[in-house]
Amino acid sequence: MGRWNREELEQAFDRYQAAALKGAQEGDWRDWADMFTRDATYFEHQYGRFWGREAIFEWITGVMKPFPASSMTAFPIRWYTIDEDRGWVICEVLNRMEDLGDGEIYQEPNITILHYAGNGLFSYEEDAYDRQRMGEMVVRWMTARERLSAGGE
Repeated sequence: MGRWNREELEQAFDRYQAAALKGAQEGDWRDWADMFTRDATYFEHQYGRFWGREAIFEWITGVMKPFPASSMTAFPIRWYTIDEDRGWVICEVLNRMEDLGDGEIYQEPNITILHYAGNGLFSYEEDAYDRQRMGEMVVRWMTARERLSAGGE
């Protein structure tokens, strides 16, 4: 039996998702970074490893503030599982770009592993995705955005 029950893990994961959505929509990643312990580790397969809540905050702000990442406005969860024994949440996150109104959904998945540390905080996150496919999706979105802003169909 794990240190935390499923209800506590679910509630922390719900708050994590809400903080990610707020960060994406408002451009302020403070609440999301505050979901981590002060000494948390973040392993992002493309960008490297970050140690500590403040380093995670600086990194996510620097990555998500510039265009086109600033147009990634939602992170819906396709599926998730909770390992109560370990206190882990493992999920597939859809990195979704701003809706252009063209009937397309521009998104690409990543796998996220979260280690819960108690008190509503996570001590570890690891994200893995296909960098090439993510880049191709963003280029498709940017191309459609330019076409639509030029009045083309």
